[in-house]
Amino acid sequence: MTKRIYVDNAATTKVAPEVVEAMLPYFTENFGNPSSIYAEGREAKKAIERAREQVATAIGADPKEIYFTGSGSEADNWALRSTAKALSSKGNHIITSAVEHHAILHTCQDLEKQGYEVTYLPVDKYGMVSPEDVKAAIKDTTILISIMFANNEIGTIMPIAEIGEIAKNAGIVFHTDAVQAVGNVHIDVNEMNIDMLSLTAHKFHGPKGSGALFVRNGVRLISFITGGAQERMRRAGTENVPGIVGLGKAIELATANIDQKQKKLTALRDAYIKKVLETIPYSHLNGHPTKRLPGNANISFEFIEGEGMLLSLDMKGISASSGSACTSGSLDPSHVLLAIGLKHEEAHGSLRVSFGEDNTMEDVNYIADSLKEIVERLRMMSPLYEEMLKNK
Repeated sequence: MTKRIYVDNAATTKVAPEVVEAMLPYFTENFGNPSSIYAEGREAKKAIERAREQVATAIGADPKEIYFTGSGSEADNWALRSTAKALSSKGNHIITSAVEHHAILHTCQDLEKQGYEVTYLPVDKYGMVSPEDVKAAIKDTTILISIMFANNEIGTIMPIAEIGEIAKNAGIVFHTDAVQAVGNVHIDVNEMNIDMLSLTAHKFHGPKGSGALFVRNGVRLISFITGGAQERMRRAGTENVPGIVGLGKAIELATANIDQKQKKLTALRDAYIKKVLETIPYSHLNGHPTKRLPGNANISFEFIEGEGMLLSLDMKGISASSGSACTSGSLDPSHVLLAIGLKHEEAHGSLRVSFGEDNTMEDVNYIADSLKEIVERLRMMSPLYEEMLKNK
């Protein structure tokens, strides 16, 4: 094949042409500092507020509840650290899950060193958190519940509305890392009783280095970066105007055609899963079969290593992933796959394919056919596979 096939959209997406076009003037013509009172500054400030409205509209929030950040990880850190500090007089207990992104897990581990108590809830075989487990974990000292909207590795969508209702009834702040969900599924922060929500532009065809944190009116937010008076005195530093403009345009585009996008990606995902599971023995799907992100397909292949698969796919012009992009340099098996009950060797043999709007059914067939050939070849070199055949 002459073209490369990119199916790692969960790691990052290509910036949409309309987004690039919207951003360009803020590098050259409208380059002013938003804190300046002259015309160029006022134009930049106006662009930021327009983007704030676009983000708010996309998730059913008020523009005053949107704060821009440099990434989803920063938004996660801000949400957890700010809430922990602001409510420390009320308690020190935080509830999260065992399958969160490391931006949540590592932050929680750091808070534990500072004297906070963290409950890491288990998940079922599909990677789903039980609302009943959330309710049972609540203590008098619980000040925050943080459960991701959808898992970045296996695509499982959590019962966010139910968890949000539990948190609301208990009077506890509820945060969700919605980095993978925004632009892929419908989100309404009011209907779902979400108090804080993290997102980042580069997951829905916006620029890297631009994220946002939704904070419900009434939830106390402590400054994360001190200095200037930007972001209503909550996050100092001259704003990344082109990035913020790009985020606003990208989220507007992503939510405008979300139903059409879901339909297309779900069809590609399901066709890929069906063909792979039917044609490659000793393979199984990770994550919930239906309650999953439309473009996500995570499959484990027994008796082989994921790295060998990735390199072989790359040679065939296919860009995929063995899990989270943030931990791709690690030799340790995925904490998410271990949490759903996979053995170390099964976790090491996993492949995440995340489809985008540019992908086609032709891509699906080419990837599945290539995988069949690659897996067969790698298994022929596997002592584990050889041993299995002998004992069969």
